[in-house]
Parts: sequence; structure tokens; C-alpha cells
Amino acid sequence: MGAMASAPVPVPRPSPTADVVEQSAADVLKDDFGWSLSVILRAYMRGVEEAVNDIPGGPRGYQVIASASQNLAGNQGVMASQLGIDRTVFTYLIDDLEAAGLVSRQPDPADRRSRKVVATEAGRALWQDRRNALAHAEAHILSILGSEEPAFKELLKRVAVYADRVDPLHDACQAVESLVKDEARHLGIKRRTPRRD
Repeated sequence: MGAMASAPVPVPRPSPTADVVEQSAADVLKDDFGWSLSVILRAYMRGVEEAVNDIPGGPRGYQVIASASQNLAGNQGVMASQLGIDRTVFTYLIDDLEAAGLVSRQPDPADRRSRKVVATEAGRALWQDRRNALAHAEAHILSILGSEEPAFKELLKRVAVYADRVDPLHDACQAVESLVKDEARHLGIKRRTPRRD
């Protein structure tokens, strides 16, 4: 009988060194623009969520209160457009904020047929408080930049304005929610939706 062929013996692979195992996503993806943006957005959104989660409408509600507190919009329709919120959704949001005593609708002096959204005293106080909390969240994320922070923010703003001109954003909150859902889907995270009984 001939010699029996032996099965190939697997050659053990060297185990990865601690350096390779310890290599972070930041090291591997340092040149990936999308990864950088998503990490910054995720960290910022965590701070935003903590600051505004008890306001009716969350971030959208905060934006309405901020706009009303600074008298930035002529009337309800203008405010909805400025904030990129669908008018139907905006009406319900104003209802919720008004019920919470944070804003009120008043006739627009320029056009009696339309309404102006005005922050109440409680709304203005809330805006000041949350504005400080959001500034703290932003400062925490950007603290690594030191004296380069103003230049970074100016460049980022310039890119954002250009990107919005090229591809106008009609609902900023919906865009962020979509990005968060996409990231969760890629990571295999299932989002729970509350039951409606």
C-alpha cells in the first residue's frame, strides 16, 4: 500500500499584539470625514438630549423657544420656515409649548390674520438656562481645540452654509434623526418604539 497522504496541518496565526488590539477607531479611521462628523454629532446630540429632553418637542421645541425669546421671526409661518419644520408639525408643537406655558400666540401687528409666537417669562428663563447647558456641551466637545476653536467654528459654519446652498435642508431635526437611525441600523441597534394603546 502507498503512503497515506496526511491532512495539512494548520499553521497557527500569531495572535495580534496588544498594540493592534488597542488600536482605536480614531486611529484606523482618522482620515474618514464621515466618521469624524458622525462621532462629533453623536457626542453633541447626547449633550443636547440631556439639556432639552424635558421640553415639549425636544430639540425642535428648544429651537422654537430660542427663536421666540429673541424675536427672530415675524410670524408663525416665517418661524416654521426659518427652523425648517413642516407647518402642520409646527402647529402641534406650538400647541404643546403653549400648553406648557412656554410660548403664547399673539396677533401679528404687521398682519392681523397671522399669529406671532412669543416666549413667556417662563419660556425665556428656560431658554437662558438651556442655552447655558448647550454651550457647556459644545465647549466640552471642542475643548481639545483650545485657541483654534473660533477658527474651527468659522470654517465649519462656512462649509455648512455652502452645503445647505447646494442641497437645501428643509427639516434639520428630521435630517439628524435620519442620520442617527442610519447609524443605529449599521451598528445593528434596534430602536424601541413606544406602544400605543
